[in-house]
Amino acid sequence: MKIFKKLSLMTIASAVLLSTAVAGSALAKDDLKGKITVNGSTALLPLTLQASKEFQKLHPKVKIAASGKGSVTGPQAVKKGIAEIGACDWDASTDVPGFKKFDGQVANKVAVIPFATIVNKNVKVDSLTTEQLKGIYSGKIKNWKEVGGDDEDIVVITRSFGSGTRVNYQAKALGGGDIVKKEKNYKEVGSSGDMKTAVGTTPNSIGYIDLTYISGGDIKAVKHDGVEASVSNVINGKYKIWSYGYFMTKGEPTGATKAFIEYIQSKKFQEGSLEKLKFIPISAMK
Repeated sequence: MKIFKKLSLMTIASAVLLSTAVAGSALAKDDLKGKITVNGSTALLPLTLQASKEFQKLHPKVKIAASGKGSVTGPQAVKKGIAEIGACDWDASTDVPGFKKFDGQVANKVAVIPFATIVNKNVKVDSLTTEQLKGIYSGKIKNWKEVGGDDEDIVVITRSFGSGTRVNYQAKALGGGDIVKKEKNYKEVGSSGDMKTAVGTTPNSIGYIDLTYISGGDIKAVKHDGVEASVSNVINGKYKIWSYGYFMTKGEPTGATKAFIEYIQSKKFQEGSLEKLKFIPISAMK
């Protein structure tokens, strides 16, 4: 009996060692390699950084460098050949208001991005209509008391021209209304992170951002036409201020670039890390 137990233990130990060796061998034989540069959308940057971290653990021979300077810089970088992927908050292979399409580029859907109107914590307004937002961003409404708040001048903060967040917010939250540059109580910022900081540190300010950046007590999201900006309200069709996020590539992606995009589009990432970042899986939209 003792001999049998010893043999059984030896068999189990051998099996464990063999499976470990096979797993190690499979990892060692991972031939996927290359360098991927991702430029563009700051709204999509948290997604890109998280996916890069996970993908490089699976494929250590692939190096990924990601940065965000605004959506329009993504397809521009791909066109110039300085990036394999251009992260963009609109399909840059088609014309959108203010921007011509980038010929020869392919739009690869990677996520659904919800956007929200945000205000500084001291603003006593919880909901704004499309018409009220139009008035604020056009300069016709200049004081919070005109929309139910305190008697304080509104400080308008917007994203710079070329921002995908700005393109979508202007089209969907403002109903295509203009954002008018003013000399007083007006500021433009270059990224989603800058927007969060600017609104959080500027009393009586208003801005807009994607949901993944909304945290902490310095800013708050306000309802749009009485509807809360939330993942569930985007999915059920009640909240309209959202867009698809795209990874633009020069032609169909290949090699490590293709594998990286497919990983982001996979069920594992879409229903795991992506949802935790307050993005919405592509499959959730009907």
